[in-house]
Order: sequence, then structure tokens, then C-alpha cells
Amino acid sequence: MWSQMMETDNISSFEGFILVGFSDRPHLELILFVVILTFYLLTLFGNMTIVLLSALDSRLHTPMYFFLANLSFLDMCFTTSSIPQMLYNLWGPDKTISYLGCAIQLYFVLALGGVECVLLAVMAYDRYVAVCKPLHYTVIMHPRLCGQLATVAWLSGFGNSLIMAPQTLLLPRCGHRRVDHFLCEMPALIGMACVDTMDLEALAFALAIFIILAPLILILASYGYIARAVFRIKSASGRKKAFNTCSSHLIVVSLFYGTIIYMYLQPANTYSQDQGKFLTIFYTIVTPSVNPLIYTLRNKDVKEAMRKVLGKGSAEV
Repeated sequence: MWSQMMETDNISSFEGFILVGFSDRPHLELILFVVILTFYLLTLFGNMTIVLLSALDSRLHTPMYFFLANLSFLDMCFTTSSIPQMLYNLWGPDKTISYLGCAIQLYFVLALGGVECVLLAVMAYDRYVAVCKPLHYTVIMHPRLCGQLATVAWLSGFGNSLIMAPQTLLLPRCGHRRVDHFLCEMPALIGMACVDTMDLEALAFALAIFIILAPLILILASYGYIARAVFRIKSASGRKKAFNTCSSHLIVVSLFYGTIIYMYLQPANTYSQDQGKFLTIFYTIVTPSVNPLIYTLRNKDVKEAMRKVLGKGSAEV
């Protein structure tokens, strides 16, 4: 069995894979190329703006913007790990990707997706402290704790991928090279296997409990406490301010987790490739590009920081 796996992997390492994508619909490929390129450029511009403003303006040196800068940097890495290859395959007739390229893409897509799950939970905790314990916010969310929470998020995602990516790549494929997707994504690669993958799917589900479901439970618990605190606020303006503080994060959580749960917590035999392709576009392209708009580009502090950096505003707050 092991020799068969090694033989198959050696063949694949030379020949690589064919990312089928939407090659049977060339007109759709051209439309997708334009749409994806546009969203990719918006993602890079919007998230780079957040990272630079958070670094350059001292008014944004707070825990909230520290985590937002982490999220923006993460989104740039997440899209860049997959979009250039996707654009290359959409643009021309060549749909191939090398075995090494596929392995790197799979590892980083899994890792960075996992980081975002945990980071969104960390950000929910930050909002919980800000709303429910405002007088102790700066004491609780001190720089050392913020750094530790961000480190846990990054290590969790990369640790999960370090387990799942090799297991997925080592599955015997019996010479199958056609990936019915435009990314080397775990569900599509598992679907290519010519052996029973129940054990691997069980492992993936177990890890998903810690990487996807546990952070989601923490997010829901945080917002349960936040909702209770908001309802206790007597002034309408105070409730509105608290709601505005948290609504952006809730929107992004809903967009991101909705697609991730659908894709990674269902059995492989019920996985629809066409649905998976469009959902992948959504969480790899749409969500990272709208995150800056949802979170910060409509935020007063960010607008003031942008005016200051561009030299159009006063240096005074």
C-alpha cells in the first residue's frame, strides 16, 4: 500500500494536477477573470490601507485596530495564496498546477482560513470587553495579551494545516490528476481519492470542532453577553453606539462562517462541486474585499487618520 502511495505521488509530483474549474464554460471564465481581478485589486488596496493607517496613526494604536490590522494582513495573504494561480488558469488554456504548487496552495488556504476563524473569535472577545467592561478595557486588553491572542490565532491555523494538508496530499489517487475545482482545496482533493476516506474525514471533522465550531461558540457567547449589556443601556444613543461597535464584526462572521461551515463540515459524498466553486469564490474573494468597507473605511477614526496621513486634516484630534 505504501509503495503504491509513493508511486502515485511520484507520478503526481512530476505531472502535477489539472484544475478543471469552469473550463467547460469558457465565456463564464472570461467574466470570472474580470470580476476576480477587480475584487483582488480592491482587496489589496483596502486591506493595505488599513494596515498602513493602523501603523502610521497613533490614534489607531488600540487593541481593536491591532486585531483589524492582523485581519487585513491575513486577508491579503489569504487571497494572494490562491488568486494569482486562479487568474492564470482562467485567462488561458493552461489549467495545470505543479504538485509542489498544489501542496503550497492547499497548506496556506487551510492555514490562513483557520487563522481567520480563531482571529474572529479573538475580535469578538475584544468587543465583549469593550462593551461589557468599558472601565477595565485598557487594563484587560493590554498589549501583551493582544499579542498573545494574535499569536494563538496564527499558530492554531498553521498547526491545523500542518496536520491536514499532508494527510490530504498522501491519499492514493490512482493516477487521477483532474481536480474538479479551480483551487487545490481539501474537499476537492479528498473527492479524487480512490480509497475510503472516512478516517480522514473524521479527523478533519474533529479538528474543525476546535478550529471552526469552538471559535464560533465563543463568538456567540460573547455576543450573548454583549446583547444583554446593550439592553441594559438606558439611552438610545448609547445602545446605538454599542450596536455600531459590534454590527460590522457580526456581518463578517456571518459571511465567513456561513460558507466555511457549509464546505468543511459536510460529508464529501454530499459535496456539490459547482456549489463549492462559487462558495470558494465568495469566501476567498468577496469577503476579504468587503471587510475593509464593513469594518473600518466607514469608521470616523479611520477617516480622520486617512485625512491626517494624506495631509488634508489637522494634526489635532
